[in-house]
Amino acid sequence: MKVEKIGDKLSIVIPDDVAETLDPHEGDRVEVRRSVAHSPMTRAEAMAAMRALSRPLPRGYKFDREDANAR
Repeated sequence: MKVEKIGDKLSIVIPDDVAETLDPHEGDRVEVRRSVAHSPMTRAEAMAAMRALSRPLPRGYKFDREDANAR
């Protein structure tokens, strides 16, 4: 969505697909919540985020495909 100045007021421009879904009418009251839009992560940033979530495997752990598929 985009904020535009119309006269001496700020207005929020709602895209057609959103307006069609919400079906707003003149005079309707709306609640606006502020959120921060994030740009897509680079590959390096995504890898760093995944590494930060990783935990070490138990000592002696070995992946068993048959056991995993049996579940």
